[in-house]
Amino acid sequence: MASVETAAEHERILREIESTDTNCIGPTLRSVYDGREHGLFMEKLDVRIRNHDREIEKMCNHHFQGFVDSITELLKVRGEAQKLKVRNFKIQFYMQQRNIATTIDKLTYYPALRTLEQLEHTCLPRAGQYRFCSIMAENIPKLRIQIRDTAMTQLRDFLESIRKHSDKIGETAIKQVQMQHIELICEHRAHNGAIVCCHMPREEEEEEEEEEEETGRKMAQDLVDFSPVYRCLHIYTVLGLRDVFENYYRKQRRKQARLVLQPHSNMHETLEGYRQYFNQIVGFFVVEDHVLHTTQGLVNRAYVEELWELALSKLIAALRTHSSYCDNPDLVLDLKNLIVLFADTLQGYGFPVSQLFDMLLEMREQYGEILLKKWNITFRQVLDQDNFSPIPVSTEQEYKHYTSQFPLQDPELDKLPFPKKLPFSEFVPKVYCQLKEFIYACLKYSEDLHLSSTEVDDMIRKSTNVLLTRTLSHCLHYAIKKKNVGLAELVQVIINTTHLEQCCHFLEEFISNITNVPPDTANATKLYGTSTFKDARHAAEEEIYTNLNAKIDQFLQLADYDWMAAGQGGGTLEASDYLVDLIAFLKSTFSVFTNLPGKVAQTACMSACKHISTSLMQLLLDPEVRQISVGALHQLNTDVKECEGFARAGPVAGFQGDTLLLAFSDLRQLLELFTQWDWTTYLADYGKPTCKYLRVSPHTALALLEKMRETSRKNNVFAQFRKTDRDRQKLIDTIIKQLRNLIAQHHA
Repeated sequence: MASVETAAEHERILREIESTDTNCIGPTLRSVYDGREHGLFMEKLDVRIRNHDREIEKMCNHHFQGFVDSITELLKVRGEAQKLKVRNFKIQFYMQQRNIATTIDKLTYYPALRTLEQLEHTCLPRAGQYRFCSIMAENIPKLRIQIRDTAMTQLRDFLESIRKHSDKIGETAIKQVQMQHIELICEHRAHNGAIVCCHMPREEEEEEEEEEEETGRKMAQDLVDFSPVYRCLHIYTVLGLRDVFENYYRKQRRKQARLVLQPHSNMHETLEGYRQYFNQIVGFFVVEDHVLHTTQGLVNRAYVEELWELALSKLIAALRTHSSYCDNPDLVLDLKNLIVLFADTLQGYGFPVSQLFDMLLEMREQYGEILLKKWNITFRQVLDQDNFSPIPVSTEQEYKHYTSQFPLQDPELDKLPFPKKLPFSEFVPKVYCQLKEFIYACLKYSEDLHLSSTEVDDMIRKSTNVLLTRTLSHCLHYAIKKKNVGLAELVQVIINTTHLEQCCHFLEEFISNITNVPPDTANATKLYGTSTFKDARHAAEEEIYTNLNAKIDQFLQLADYDWMAAGQGGGTLEASDYLVDLIAFLKSTFSVFTNLPGKVAQTACMSACKHISTSLMQLLLDPEVRQISVGALHQLNTDVKECEGFARAGPVAGFQGDTLLLAFSDLRQLLELFTQWDWTTYLADYGKPTCKYLRVSPHTALALLEKMRETSRKNNVFAQFRKTDRDRQKLIDTIIKQLRNLIAQHHA
């Protein structure tokens, strides 16, 4: 029982020790030492201490990484805070200097004015009616006017001076912001382990450092001596004319503002024109901001904001007008960077600049259009200079050169010995590199516009899509539709666009890498490259079919059939010369198609065979040909057999069985019907699915039979009394009637 009570007492004491303030723990400890179980208590205390040590260790381990991160951030902040502290110290120092100078000026004039006032109102009235007193009294107002006029003259000189030097004031203010930007870039690149700390060349950097030595140590407003303003303000205040002075100063500065905001007519021709314009505006507002903060009410916030609103409206209108004349993307990019510097500079003085960044987003549309025009010319030059032949490579170095420009992934090609050929022409790596250059150009404009990574990524992807679907697509169609493009070139276009289509996901990755936005981000814009190259390939395929048929027509124009030719008896007929040449051309052409996708080559071959068959049928049924002999049909039959032999030989791989022969089936059945004179079978089986001459329509048969009847009539003018000829003529007439009945029944 005692041990239980002792344990409970020890637990109570431990809780008191844990919860009691150290200043009040004396009585608790005394009860421990007064107790009998002192050693047992110490053991429990050690156990409790070890438990707390473990809890503390767990908590420390849990928060250790956060602690390290916080210390790292604090170290960064300490550096920035130190810089800020130094800058604030400099600003306070400059302000103290100005205040001292101002006070000295005031003290110089203030005693003179006070002396005049004391003379006029205190001393002279006491001196009595002496003549010198009256003379002095008369001259005191003149002295006041003289002091006032002197101060005003100095003010006018000051206003003229700042009008002339506002360019330099603004230039200094902008350069200070530019140097801060460069410092940030250096810090960022140093943090990322970059070797080069900024875009600026070393020579320009040295020039910047020299100018920083001369003027950069002072703030922009320190280039101006404001003492005439303070002096004149003080004098007019003492004279009771402060309102007059304020109105005069503001009126004159408004006039100067209108002059500053009026751009030169040729400002758009060079970047220097824009730079001078911006420098003058910045210089003007640096002066007004300084006057606002160093005088009590000479200008107020409302007045300065009114001037800034006026400046913004005129500035934005001028920039829209002048930038619209620009067709050089580099100049637009430099102008954008200049506007960003201008905006950041004035934002540092507390002026709202969101409208300027809105205008920069508007200008981005113009920049995009200029880029598209430039790349349109570039793509056309690449196409015009391309030889549309596979690239020969003789060495490993050459091979790596091309594969570094274009992400070719072909293990089989890698294994082949040198020399070897890449499947595509120079057009492919050049276009791929130009696509990346365009993306870089878009990225350059998007920098420093205060946009999120997602917004930048979206803008780049949308611009690239316009380049693909509009510019590059038009250029490809232009190349495909050119008059002098042959079949070999069209085949190479198909191969080229196939490889470009396969590389589109590499472009997706490229954009993601430079914007740090994963390609699978929700709502991310996808590139339309696949559809662009697929459409171009289909256009090239259609052009191949069209060109091939046009070439076939050129051969067919050489066909010169003797439609009244007599039969050859038992002799063997040979294929027409034009057809032999045509078949040779087709064999040569289809040998080039080996690198094409299988379906394209098959479609082209089937299209060619159908076109030949259709053309020969048209020759046979041409209304201009009124008479056809059996001998002419035998010659045409021989030519068709030549075509069928070509089709049976399989000029391109992939056809099943005699599929290609089907292109000539209409012509084959018609010629067999007439050369074998198999009318009994035709008329008996007509309309049945198993009909031998299923593809011969009664209209076609009738048209050709009437041409043969005309021939028969002409030949029988002098042989009309021969029974065999009369019988043949009657047979033809009978068949014609039966064919007409079939046609009538079909219509019924």
